[in-house]
Amino acid sequence: MAKEIPVFLFLGFLESGKTKFIQETLEDDRFDSGERTLLLVCEEGEEEYDVSRFAVKDYDVAYLSEKDITPANLLSMAKKYRVERVAVEYNGMLSVQSLFDAMPENWMPAQIMTFFEAGTFLSYNANMRQLVYDKIQYADLVVFNRFDDRLSKEEFHKIVRGCSRRPDIVFEYSDGKAVYDDISDELPYDVNAKMIEIEDRDYAFFYRDLMEDFSKYNGKMVKFKGLVAVDKRLKEGTIVVGRHIMTCCEADIAYSGLVCLHASVLPLKTRDWVRITARIDVEYHKIYGQEGPVLKVSALDYCEPPEQELATFY
Repeated sequence: MAKEIPVFLFLGFLESGKTKFIQETLEDDRFDSGERTLLLVCEEGEEEYDVSRFAVKDYDVAYLSEKDITPANLLSMAKKYRVERVAVEYNGMLSVQSLFDAMPENWMPAQIMTFFEAGTFLSYNANMRQLVYDKIQYADLVVFNRFDDRLSKEEFHKIVRGCSRRPDIVFEYSDGKAVYDDISDELPYDVNAKMIEIEDRDYAFFYRDLMEDFSKYNGKMVKFKGLVAVDKRLKEGTIVVGRHIMTCCEADIAYSGLVCLHASVLPLKTRDWVRITARIDVEYHKIYGQEGPVLKVSALDYCEPPEQELATFY
């Protein structure tokens, strides 16, 4: 197998602070590990690199347009520059997945950092939500540059956490002060309750938390309202109950359901709304193709749809 090449990916829109951060990184002696480093610049902003200040001694810089980001071209560049490490300043208007699809097989993301200009972030999120989500969902770190206390840390935190719970969040002020986000992500229900009751507005949070950590819910009783999906190929008494969840925008709406085993005699059909009470057991089921939460239903009945049928994180 070819040696793995670490890729440091810097995401964000124009004027978000990517170039400045990369410049400072490449000036840092600690980043000079002796590896041949290729800096790929997929966006030309107002700020230019001062390569004379780089502490990294063995480097090359290449500028790419959208049409240059192809598997053949990146593989050719890897050979041409004898690449051992890659840093990418990526164009905020391009899909991150398109870069992943073009990377040679042995290029592995080592760290993904996303930068936003705090003063324009809410506008970008309101008008280009899909692109904002795209830049946050993969990130290990999200930095809000030029932050000031007239802005709401809680609002920024909520938007990031609606996309992903993975990244650390940093608020960097104009004077250089950096403050790490320490806002706790409390669930909107009591996971330790004898009966965990999921309000209609909270299904998206419940589903995400459950699927991220089955063990937390193993053996717990839960009650919620959901939409039935029936498949004749499943054993009698096996259905899926869930909700359509919108993580980012209409393009990513997906039905997110859970396997339910029940003894009800109701003639259940796909798209029936039901309220169920069940015990969650973590075990293998072929619908998941692996271990997952299998709900053993103790009560099930028809119900009215929730006021807002689409579940969201907002």
